[in-house]
Formats: sequence, C-alpha cells, structure tokens
Amino acid sequence: MTRPRMHFASARNWLNDPNGLIRHDGRYHLFFQYNPHGIEHGNMSWGHASSPDLVHWEELPVAIRFTDTHEIFSGSVVFDEHDTSGLGTAETPPLVAMFTLADRQGGHQAQGLASSVDGGNTWRMHDGNPVLDRGSADFRDPKVFRYAGVAGEYWVMVAVEAVERRVVLYRSDDLHTWEFLSDYGPRGAVEGVWECPDLFPLAVDGDQDDVRWVLIISLNPGGIAGGSGTQYVIGSFDGVRFLPDDPAPALRRVDAGEQGRAELEALDWLDYGRDCYAGVTFAGLPDEDRILIAWMNNWDYAGVMPPTGEDPQRGAMTLPRRLSLVRERGRIRLRQEPVAPEVAPVAALAGVEVLPAAPLVFDAPEQARIGLRLRLGEGASAELRLGQDGAPAAVLHVRDGELAADRGIGATGLPEAFGSIERMPVRAGGADAVLWLDEGSIEIFADGGTAVLTDRLAFRRSARIALHAVGGSVRVDELTVATPARALAAAGEAERA
Repeated sequence: MTRPRMHFASARNWLNDPNGLIRHDGRYHLFFQYNPHGIEHGNMSWGHASSPDLVHWEELPVAIRFTDTHEIFSGSVVFDEHDTSGLGTAETPPLVAMFTLADRQGGHQAQGLASSVDGGNTWRMHDGNPVLDRGSADFRDPKVFRYAGVAGEYWVMVAVEAVERRVVLYRSDDLHTWEFLSDYGPRGAVEGVWECPDLFPLAVDGDQDDVRWVLIISLNPGGIAGGSGTQYVIGSFDGVRFLPDDPAPALRRVDAGEQGRAELEALDWLDYGRDCYAGVTFAGLPDEDRILIAWMNNWDYAGVMPPTGEDPQRGAMTLPRRLSLVRERGRIRLRQEPVAPEVAPVAALAGVEVLPAAPLVFDAPEQARIGLRLRLGEGASAELRLGQDGAPAAVLHVRDGELAADRGIGATGLPEAFGSIERMPVRAGGADAVLWLDEGSIEIFADGGTAVLTDRLAFRRSARIALHAVGGSVRVDELTVATPARALAAAGEAERA
C-alpha cells in the first residue's frame, strides 16, 4: 500500500512551477509546469490536479499540451463570470487560462489564451493567439486578476520582463486586447532574472480600513539562501501603478558577484530556505482567504536531483499557505499559515531543562508536525539533529536571534549545490516554531509564521531526533509531536496486511 504524502507531486515525470491556481465549483485546481514525456525540464505543458480541501489531491490528465512550435510556460486561470471574453456563453461562462507561449526555437515569448467550459477538464486554444506580444524573448508568467476600485473595473495582468528585472502591468476589458498601465523595477534583489509575479490586497491585522497590496517576485539566481528565491514588497495599487511603502532605492547590481548578505537581509523574503520558488496565489477566493503554493525546489540542482517513486518523478509542491499581513517587530510582515492535514498526537512534554551532557531524545515519524518552544540560557544555543546522531539528515541550530538549517551533513550522494546552510532571523532568546517534516523535506514556520524556511532534505535513516544544548542550558517550554492522521491509518492498515 502506498503511504499518502503531505506534499503534492505528480505520479511520474518532471514537475515545476504551479500555474493557474483557482477555486471553482467547490474544488481547488492546481495546474503546473509538466513534462509529459520524461523527468527532465522540457516539453513544457500544464499538468492538472484538483482537491476538495488542499490536502487530498487527485491528478488529472494533462490540461494544455505543448505543440510543435510552442511550449506552454507559466500563467494563471480566471473565472470569466460575465463572459467578457466571449469564449463561453451567459449560461456557461468560461474558465480562461493565460500563459506564456514560448517559441520552441527560442528567442520569443508572448501571451496566449485557452478556455474551458467544463470546469477545467478540457481546454480549447484560442485561434487569435498570441493576444499580447511585446516582441521580447523574456516576457512571461502572466498573473491575471479582476480589479474593481477607484479606476473602475477591469482585468489586470501582472507579468515580467525577466532579464530587465521589471514587472509590467496591463489592463483589459475582454482578456483579448491589452493596454499598458505601468511598470515596477528594477528594485530590491536583482542578481537573477525575475519570474512568476503576483499582486493582491490584504488587510493589516484584519483591519479592512488598512488594506495594503503585496507584490511577489521570484528571482533566479540571487535568492537570500542562494539560487532561486522569492521576495515580496508591500505597497499600494490604484489600478494603474504599484507603489512600495518603503521608498528605499534599488539595490546595486553586482555583475561580478552577489549582492551582499546585509543588503538582501534588508529586504522581505517569502521564505529563507532553498526550496520555495515560483509561488502564486489562488483565484476564486475572498481576499481574506489568500492561499499560496510554491514549487519545492531550486534551479541550482533541480535537474540533477535523484528521481523518486516507482515511476521516475522529479518535483513537488510546498504545503499550501494561507497569507495575511501583521504588524511584527515594528513593521508590516507577511504571515504564512500552512494548510496541512489533520494530525494525531504522538508525544508531548513541557518544562524540561536540557543540559550539554544530556540531550533530549525522542522519535518522530517520517511525516510529522513538531511544535517547539525553546528558551536559551545565557551563552547557550541548541541543536536539533534530525536522524541518527552520527548521520543526521540535517541539523537545526537555534542561536540568539537566528535559526539555521544545515543539510550539508546529510548530503552524501546528492548534488554538490545541495549541501548548504540556510539562516533565518527570528526573535531573540530562543525559538517558537512549527516544523512540518515529510519524506525528504522540512518546512519551518517560526514566530507565528512571519519567518519561514523550506528545505528539501536527505531522507532520514532513523525516526530519532535529538535536542542538544550547547554552551549552556536550554529550557523546553513545550515540545509536541504529531503525525498526519491519514498516514497513521495507512501505517495501521499496512501492519494488519
């Protein structure tokens, strides 16, 4: 019996960026970059999965296939409720997908449309494609949404001129004809090309009188942890132009090297790990229920990672994350809360002091949720070793004001670029975090979800986890271990069989 995974992955072949996220007719739809013919990046098409709850996924047939002339790169899906596009009818309004038509000979990218009148199961390519062409080789990743505000009501497209590090915004009344509005950038992190933008409103601390707009920009390379990464910017949008709240100038571009760590740390990052890229949010949900999914990988090594599964497969998605804005440590920050499976408790303890000579040892299943609240004694730090002490898959270091993940210790046999240490700023004095462990990955949500770190890991060889105190005592205010209830049920069925 196959044990259910917490993270969506295709049954076989290559998977990368999430595309066309939408909730429609009571189901969540996840389209994604997919190679129908192998485990390498190529023949880019839109794979398709759907779910009633973002936890239980059903993979469906390929939605939009590559052609002899074009691959189907990233994009988005909207429900054209009033059939402004004329691609459906008043009785059967369509879903409309907008995506990048990437010339298979290279050198040209433009935006095309396809429509569906059966809930996303089958798609008809628009005869008039492309509908927006800038004559560019790097114009891609359109995210479309319906804007209603001071400037009126219409469709807005957010896309990128990737190499120029610019977000470009367009408007349309019918999804066919597009008028340029404005652009943004280069600004912030600019070492890599910009990709997969998203733009959406969120209320600060739930106050509908204080609504800000969040612009998400993925870039590769140049992320905070190296390679692929995602920055976000908080500002305002008046239907024409996005303006950041922070008036800081663009960071300098360092053509001969990387932007300095201090420069990058001054920016806001969706995730401090190596493996959270191209994240975008679902259409079809109210603003207060804004949910994002990202690709759990990094272009530094994605193409050479060992495939998994009985049928060779590469690539998986992060857990879905519900987004909100909160005031934290003197500034407005994006908060992420995982949409995760129901869990069953395994173990819990509280009020334990750990000394350097006596680590706290416990077991956690391969799929586990670990809640952890630690307080560091004077001059102390903590190490959480995931797996056998002699050969852990990774070691988490908790220092005053920092949480770091060292996965190099378990990277034997994996690509050279995989061995790395990721660092994330957290509140001083200890750690308050929730760790979601799956087969070969960890997602850490610290400080109430305002600091997040996602890493793929080597597979743990043991359920053992050891908490070591270093240089002083560490107080465990609370430690809980739980596992997804469905994984526990599946394990029980396997034992009875």
